[in-house]
Amino acid sequence: MLCKGGGALSKGITVLAPGFIVEKIRIVIADDHAVLRSGLKALLHCSPQFEVIGEAGDGLEALKMVEEIKPDVLILDISMPDMNGVDCLKEIRSRNLACRVLVLTMYDDEEYIKEVMRAGADGYVLKKSADTELIEGIIKIHSGKKYLNETVSQTLIESLLHSTTAEPDVRNPYVLLSIREREVLRFLAQGYSNSEIAEMLSISTKTVDTYRSRVMSKLNVRKKSELVNYAIKYKLIST
Repeated sequence: MLCKGGGALSKGITVLAPGFIVEKIRIVIADDHAVLRSGLKALLHCSPQFEVIGEAGDGLEALKMVEEIKPDVLILDISMPDMNGVDCLKEIRSRNLACRVLVLTMYDDEEYIKEVMRAGADGYVLKKSADTELIEGIIKIHSGKKYLNETVSQTLIESLLHSTTAEPDVRNPYVLLSIREREVLRFLAQGYSNSEIAEMLSISTKTVDTYRSRVMSKLNVRKKSELVNYAIKYKLIST
Protein backbone atom coordinates (compact mmCIF):
# COMPACT_ATOMS: atom_id res chain seq x y z
CA MET A 1 0.00 0.00 0.00
CA LEU A 2 1.56 3.26 -1.12
CA CYS A 3 1.51 6.27 1.17
CA LYS A 4 3.05 9.71 1.10
CA GLY A 5 5.13 10.84 4.01
CA GLY A 6 8.44 12.06 5.31
CA GLY A 7 10.77 11.94 8.25
CA ALA A 8 12.55 8.90 9.64
CA LEU A 9 11.61 5.49 8.30
CA SER A 10 10.84 2.66 10.72
CA LYS A 11 11.89 -0.97 10.22
CA GLY A 12 9.76 -2.76 7.65
CA ILE A 13 9.29 0.26 5.36
CA THR A 14 10.94 0.77 1.98
CA VAL A 15 11.26 3.89 -0.15
CA LEU A 16 9.94 3.28 -3.67
CA ALA A 17 10.39 6.83 -5.00
CA PRO A 18 11.02 10.27 -3.50
CA GLY A 19 8.14 11.06 -1.17
CA PHE A 20 6.56 7.61 -1.42
CA ILE A 21 7.04 4.65 0.89
CA VAL A 22 5.59 1.18 1.15
CA GLU A 23 5.19 -1.02 4.19
CA LYS A 24 6.93 -4.33 3.65
CA ILE A 25 5.11 -7.63 4.00
CA ARG A 26 6.86 -9.36 6.89
CA ILE A 27 7.31 -13.08 6.26
CA VAL A 28 8.32 -16.22 8.16
CA ILE A 29 9.33 -19.31 6.15
CA ALA A 30 8.66 -22.70 7.75
CA ASP A 31 10.17 -25.75 6.04
CA ASP A 32 12.42 -28.49 7.39
CA HIS A 33 14.83 -28.24 4.45
CA ALA A 34 17.38 -25.45 4.94
CA VAL A 35 18.33 -25.38 1.25
CA LEU A 36 14.72 -24.75 0.23
CA ARG A 37 14.36 -22.00 2.84
CA SER A 38 17.48 -20.33 1.47
CA GLY A 39 16.12 -20.50 -2.06
CA LEU A 40 12.77 -19.02 -1.06
CA LYS A 41 14.50 -16.29 0.91
CA ALA A 42 16.64 -15.37 -2.09
CA LEU A 43 13.55 -15.31 -4.32
CA LEU A 44 11.67 -13.01 -1.95
CA HIS A 45 14.64 -10.70 -1.47
CA CYS A 46 14.42 -9.86 -5.18
CA SER A 47 11.30 -7.84 -4.37
CA PRO A 48 11.55 -4.73 -2.16
CA GLN A 49 8.04 -5.27 -0.81
CA PHE A 50 8.98 -8.38 1.15
CA GLU A 51 11.03 -8.83 4.33
CA VAL A 52 11.85 -12.32 5.62
CA ILE A 53 11.96 -11.88 9.39
CA GLY A 54 12.33 -15.51 10.45
CA GLU A 55 12.87 -19.13 9.45
CA ALA A 56 11.56 -22.27 11.15
CA GLY A 57 12.56 -25.90 10.65
CA ASP A 58 9.50 -27.50 12.22
CA GLY A 59 5.89 -26.78 13.13
CA LEU A 60 6.50 -26.00 16.80
CA GLU A 61 9.18 -23.45 15.94
CA ALA A 62 6.88 -21.90 13.33
CA LEU A 63 4.04 -21.58 15.82
CA LYS A 64 6.34 -19.96 18.36
CA MET A 65 7.56 -17.44 15.78
CA VAL A 66 4.03 -16.52 14.75
CA GLU A 67 3.21 -15.85 18.40
CA GLU A 68 6.37 -13.91 19.23
CA ILE A 69 7.37 -11.90 16.17
CA LYS A 70 3.91 -11.67 14.55
CA PRO A 71 4.63 -11.92 10.82
CA ASP A 72 2.10 -10.76 8.24
CA VAL A 73 2.46 -14.00 6.28
CA LEU A 74 3.66 -17.49 7.16
CA ILE A 75 4.87 -19.70 4.30
CA LEU A 76 4.20 -23.18 5.66
CA ASP A 77 5.21 -26.65 4.52
CA ILE A 78 2.95 -29.62 5.36
CA SER A 79 5.57 -32.26 6.06
CA MET A 80 7.71 -31.20 9.02
CA PRO A 81 9.04 -32.91 12.17
CA ASP A 82 7.68 -32.38 15.71
CA MET A 83 4.46 -30.72 14.47
CA ASN A 84 3.27 -31.02 10.88
CA GLY A 85 1.99 -28.06 8.90
CA VAL A 86 -1.71 -28.85 9.23
CA ASP A 87 -1.51 -29.16 13.02
CA CYS A 88 0.52 -25.94 13.18
CA LEU A 89 -2.12 -24.20 11.06
CA LYS A 90 -4.93 -25.45 13.30
CA GLU A 91 -3.09 -24.14 16.35
CA ILE A 92 -2.62 -20.73 14.73
CA ARG A 93 -6.33 -20.51 14.00
CA SER A 94 -7.43 -21.84 17.40
CA ARG A 95 -5.30 -19.17 19.11
CA ASN A 96 -6.71 -16.46 16.82
CA LEU A 97 -3.25 -15.34 15.76
CA ALA A 98 -3.42 -12.58 13.15
CA CYS A 99 -1.29 -14.15 10.43
CA ARG A 100 -2.10 -15.04 6.85
CA VAL A 101 -0.91 -18.56 5.97
CA LEU A 102 0.26 -19.71 2.55
CA VAL A 103 0.86 -23.45 2.37
CA LEU A 104 3.74 -24.39 0.06
CA THR A 105 3.90 -28.13 -0.55
CA MET A 106 4.72 -30.89 -3.01
CA TYR A 107 1.31 -32.51 -2.56
CA ASP A 108 -1.35 -31.89 -5.21
CA ASP A 109 -3.77 -34.57 -3.97
CA GLU A 110 -7.40 -33.48 -3.76
CA GLU A 111 -7.80 -34.61 -0.16
CA TYR A 112 -4.60 -32.87 0.97
CA ILE A 113 -5.85 -29.63 -0.57
CA LYS A 114 -9.25 -29.93 1.09
CA GLU A 115 -7.74 -30.82 4.46
CA VAL A 116 -5.38 -27.84 4.39
CA MET A 117 -8.03 -25.33 3.30
CA ARG A 118 -10.48 -26.60 5.92
CA ALA A 119 -7.77 -26.14 8.54
CA GLY A 120 -7.71 -22.43 7.72
CA ALA A 121 -5.07 -21.85 5.04
CA ASP A 122 -5.36 -18.65 3.01
CA GLY A 123 -3.50 -20.02 0.02
CA TYR A 124 -2.06 -23.20 -1.47
CA VAL A 125 0.92 -23.27 -3.85
CA LEU A 126 2.87 -26.26 -5.16
CA LYS A 127 6.63 -26.20 -4.66
CA LYS A 128 7.21 -26.95 -8.33
CA SER A 129 5.42 -23.65 -9.14
CA ALA A 130 7.01 -21.52 -6.41
CA ASP A 131 9.28 -19.60 -8.77
CA THR A 132 6.31 -18.25 -10.74
CA GLU A 133 3.41 -18.24 -8.28
CA LEU A 134 4.74 -17.72 -4.76
CA ILE A 135 4.97 -13.94 -4.96
CA GLU A 136 1.49 -13.60 -6.47
CA GLY A 137 0.12 -15.87 -3.74
CA ILE A 138 1.69 -13.82 -0.94
CA ILE A 139 0.35 -10.55 -2.33
CA LYS A 140 -3.15 -11.98 -2.79
CA ILE A 141 -3.51 -13.46 0.68
CA HIS A 142 -1.95 -10.40 2.32
CA SER A 143 -4.70 -8.32 0.70
CA GLY A 144 -7.33 -10.55 2.32
CA LYS A 145 -8.08 -12.83 -0.62
CA LYS A 146 -7.67 -16.59 -1.02
CA TYR A 147 -5.15 -17.99 -3.47
CA LEU A 148 -4.95 -21.37 -5.18
CA ASN A 149 -2.52 -21.96 -8.01
CA GLU A 150 -3.85 -23.17 -11.36
CA THR A 151 -3.12 -26.86 -10.81
CA VAL A 152 -4.76 -26.86 -7.39
CA SER A 153 -7.82 -24.97 -8.68
CA GLN A 154 -8.23 -27.47 -11.52
CA THR A 155 -8.01 -30.39 -9.08
CA LEU A 156 -10.80 -28.94 -6.93
CA ILE A 157 -12.98 -28.12 -9.96
CA GLU A 158 -12.67 -31.68 -11.26
CA SER A 159 -13.50 -33.00 -7.80
CA LEU A 160 -16.61 -30.85 -7.65
CA LEU A 161 -17.75 -31.95 -11.11
CA HIS A 162 -17.32 -35.62 -10.27
CA SER A 163 -18.58 -35.53 -6.70
CA THR A 164 -21.37 -37.89 -5.65
CA THR A 165 -23.60 -38.41 -2.65
CA ALA A 166 -22.25 -41.90 -2.04
CA GLU A 167 -21.49 -43.10 1.47
CA PRO A 168 -17.99 -42.15 2.68
CA ASP A 169 -15.34 -44.80 2.13
CA VAL A 170 -14.17 -45.98 5.56
CA ARG A 171 -10.99 -47.34 3.94
CA ASN A 172 -9.99 -43.89 2.68
CA PRO A 173 -6.47 -43.03 3.94
CA TYR A 174 -7.65 -39.52 4.82
CA VAL A 175 -10.07 -41.11 7.28
CA LEU A 176 -7.83 -43.82 8.69
CA LEU A 177 -4.34 -42.35 8.65
CA SER A 178 -2.58 -39.29 10.04
CA ILE A 179 -0.59 -37.01 7.74
CA ARG A 180 2.73 -38.59 8.77
CA GLU A 181 1.33 -42.10 8.33
CA ARG A 182 0.18 -41.21 4.82
CA GLU A 183 3.64 -39.84 4.02
CA VAL A 184 5.35 -43.02 5.23
CA LEU A 185 2.86 -45.17 3.31
CA ARG A 186 3.46 -43.16 0.15
CA PHE A 187 7.25 -43.57 0.37
CA LEU A 188 7.02 -47.26 1.27
CA ALA A 189 4.78 -47.89 -1.72
CA GLN A 190 7.30 -46.09 -3.95
CA GLY A 191 9.99 -48.54 -2.83
CA TYR A 192 12.04 -46.40 -0.45
CA SER A 193 13.81 -48.09 2.47
CA ASN A 194 13.24 -47.16 6.10
CA SER A 195 16.57 -45.33 6.24
CA GLU A 196 15.78 -43.35 3.08
CA ILE A 197 12.36 -42.39 4.43
CA ALA A 198 13.90 -41.38 7.75
CA GLU A 199 16.31 -39.05 5.95
CA MET A 200 13.59 -37.48 3.78
CA LEU A 201 11.26 -36.88 6.73
CA SER A 202 14.01 -35.93 9.22
CA ILE A 203 13.01 -38.66 11.67
CA SER A 204 14.75 -41.79 12.98
CA THR A 205 14.56 -45.19 11.29
CA LYS A 206 12.97 -46.52 14.47
CA THR A 207 10.20 -43.93 14.15
CA VAL A 208 9.67 -44.92 10.51
CA ASP A 209 9.33 -48.53 11.59
CA THR A 210 6.75 -47.51 14.21
CA TYR A 211 4.72 -45.64 11.58
CA ARG A 212 4.99 -48.57 9.20
CA SER A 213 3.63 -50.95 11.85
CA ARG A 214 0.80 -48.53 12.62
CA VAL A 215 -0.15 -48.20 8.97
CA MET A 216 -0.18 -51.94 8.38
CA SER A 217 -2.25 -52.48 11.50
CA LYS A 218 -4.81 -49.79 10.60
CA LEU A 219 -5.13 -51.10 7.05
CA ASN A 220 -5.12 -54.72 8.21
CA VAL A 221 -2.41 -55.75 5.74
CA ARG A 222 0.69 -57.89 6.17
CA LYS A 223 2.60 -57.61 2.90
CA LYS A 224 4.31 -54.69 1.22
CA SER A 225 2.52 -55.59 -2.02
CA GLU A 226 -0.79 -54.93 -0.26
CA LEU A 227 0.46 -51.50 0.79
CA VAL A 228 1.40 -50.75 -2.83
CA ASN A 229 -2.02 -51.85 -4.10
CA TYR A 230 -3.74 -49.71 -1.47
CA ALA A 231 -1.63 -46.65 -2.32
CA ILE A 232 -2.43 -47.06 -6.03
CA LYS A 233 -6.15 -47.53 -5.41
CA TYR A 234 -6.39 -44.34 -3.39
CA LYS A 235 -4.05 -42.40 -5.68
CA LEU A 236 -1.34 -41.85 -3.09
CA ILE A 237 1.06 -42.85 -5.84
CA SER A 238 0.67 -42.97 -9.61
CA THR A 239 1.14 -46.06 -11.73
